[in-house]
Formats: sequence, C-alpha cells, structure tokens
Amino acid sequence: MKLPFSLFVGLRYTRAKRRDHFISFISLISMIGIALGVMVLITVMSVMNGFERELRDRILGMAPHVLISKYDGNIENWQELEKTVKQNPSIIGASPYISSETMFKHLGSDQFGMIQGVLPEKIGEVTIVKDNMRNGTFDTLTDGSYNIILGSSLARSLGANVGDKVTSLFLKQTRMSIAGIQPRAKRFTVTGIFETRSEADKSLAFVHLDDLAAVTHQRDGVSALQLKTVDVMQVHNVTTDISQNLGYEYYVTNWTRQHQTLFNAIDMEKKIMFILLTFIIAVAAFNIVTSLVMLVNEKQADIAILRTLGASPSSILRIFMTSGIINGLIGTGAGVILGVLLALNLPDIVSWIEVTFETNVFPKNVYFVNFLPTELIWDDVYKIALSAFGISVLATLYPSWKASRTQPAEALRYE
Repeated sequence: MKLPFSLFVGLRYTRAKRRDHFISFISLISMIGIALGVMVLITVMSVMNGFERELRDRILGMAPHVLISKYDGNIENWQELEKTVKQNPSIIGASPYISSETMFKHLGSDQFGMIQGVLPEKIGEVTIVKDNMRNGTFDTLTDGSYNIILGSSLARSLGANVGDKVTSLFLKQTRMSIAGIQPRAKRFTVTGIFETRSEADKSLAFVHLDDLAAVTHQRDGVSALQLKTVDVMQVHNVTTDISQNLGYEYYVTNWTRQHQTLFNAIDMEKKIMFILLTFIIAVAAFNIVTSLVMLVNEKQADIAILRTLGASPSSILRIFMTSGIINGLIGTGAGVILGVLLALNLPDIVSWIEVTFETNVFPKNVYFVNFLPTELIWDDVYKIALSAFGISVLATLYPSWKASRTQPAEALRYE
C-alpha cells in the first residue's frame, strides 16, 4: 500500500539510525516515561475505584437506600405501604423496623448504641447483615424470644459472646420505682454476632420487631420502612417518584443525606489524583520536544533538500509530527497494556508479597478491608489513553513548526 509522502518520510526518520545516538536515547526515555505514567495512572485509578466500591458495598449495604416515615408518628399499616412502593420497578426490597437509642450493659461495661427491631425474613432484602454473620443466624430472632444480635465491635466492647445476657436501658422509656424515675431495662440473650466492617458494627444491634415493640410500647406501627433500589446512584429519581405518589403525609429521604459528603470527597480525590499523575505524562512529553528539536537540527540539510524539491512547509510539519506522534503512540499503548495487566493482577501480587515476606500490608484491625481492592473501569482507561496521546501530540507542535520554518538557503549555507 502506497503511504502518503509525509507519513512515509516520518516513518523513515523514526526508524533511521541517528548520527547522534543521544537523540535515540532521549526518544526511548520519552516512550518509557509516557508508558510508566499511563501505567501508574491506570493502576492508581483502579485501586481508588476498588476502595470506592468497597465503601459503597459496605456502608450502603447497611444503610437503607430510601427511608419512608410519617411526620405525625408511626406507620400503622406498613404492609399496604410496601405494596404501594413496590409498584415502582426500581424498588427491589423493603423491610420495616422500629428503632430506639439505648445503653448496653454487660459485666460492668457500658456502651451507647442503637437497637433495631426487625423482621428476620425481611431484613435481608435491604441490607447485607444476614450475609455477614460471624456467629449465629437471624433465624434465632423469634417473637417472644428476646434474643439479640450484636455488631462485632459492640460485642467486643461489652465483652459479650453468644449465649451471654446483655441488658439494654431504653433512655427515652422510663418507669416509676421506689428509687424514682428510671429508664426501662430489658435483658436480651445474645444469639448472634455480625461483622460488616462498617460503622454499624460499633453501635448497632438487632432484635425481633415484636419484641422491641413490646418493650418500647410501640404497638401502633413501625418507625419507618426502609427500601433497596436497583441502582443506588439513581436514588434521587426514585425518591422523587415515591414522594409524589405517597403525598405530603409521608417523609421520604435517602442515603445521600448522610453519606453523600463522603462519596463526594472520594470523587474529588480521584479527580485530583488524575490531574497530579497526568503531570508525570506531561514531564515525559517534554522529552518528545527535546528529541524532536535535536532531530530537526540534525536534519536541517534534509529539510532544505525536501523544500528545494517542492515539499511544502505543511508537509515538513506533518513529517516531524509523525515522528513524535509515533513515540507517544508506542508509549501510550505500552502503558495501557502494562497498566491493565497490573490493575487486574495487583491483589494477587500484594497477596504474594504478604506471603513471601510474612507481612501484612493492610492489617485487619486498622483498615476496613484487609486486601487491596481494584476495579478496572474502561472509561477511565480510555480517558487516560486519550489524555496521554493528546499531550504527546501537543508536544510535537513546536518542533514540527520550527522545522517547517526552515529556509533552504540558510540551511545549506555551510554544507
């Protein structure tokens, strides 16, 4: 296939041996620098995506996506409300609950927290707690049993294990006694411990909904109905639709009221990291400028001859742009391949390092995940590759323009 003149000559200049080997060395360094920059950027973005996914799954796995309550009290007929909201195709789960602030006491240890009365058969529809039981099961929460399931950190603080008795003081429910007004107290039997590696482990406990209703005298309904949606990131649209359908009697909110700031901070950090690491590619691109400037100076006589034979300034510009762009293309392509391979295999590499050197990179008692999560998003790869290639193209403009301005007579004066 016959190549265009500018492309043909540009490829020849790229492949040709230099009289000054330092030019070839600079070109190699520029390609390696771009490749390393792209590789690091893809890997770092994948790791940040992985941590964001773990945060989303663990935090939002315990927090309701949408929460419905009433302005003037409890929801009396939550079953009918559930049927109504489930007509929305975006709702895939619903669970009622009663909640109360409480003080847990066990063997002289006190811990403030929140106790939720739930239905064991429904709670799995909206949270991940049933899939993260360290001991016991939710099936032990039956009406009248007064069993309780504690978060792992809460159980550790109280020194409580399965089979122990834990006393719960309900600070907002009081009773009269000889000693005066005292908070209502109830003893529960620990039948399970869950561990989600989230904030819920520190302060949350579950009992059967009817048991908590009996203790707190909330027989007239439930505190709220929590919902799970198909797409947690589209929860605003779902909240608006439900609110319009239910009317002003109900208060409809979602997870963004409590956790949006955290995810905004993560998103901002990702953008800042992208900008900062892009400077690595920009620094490498300066080597393209250097190598092309040196190449233009070396090829002054060739440029003059080409101009004398009828080559236009724009053709000369395209010749040297081709040479620089190829360096950027090779560097970007190599960086994408290496970055994707590293991002996909990084968890295994970290595991190998931990086993080989008998170390723990992410101690379980310090971090909420004890492994290095990665998630490769191809949109990020495309953006990084285009950014790197774009910087490479920009780096070729000045040297190529300088070559196109070469005057044949001046260039051949001393030849």
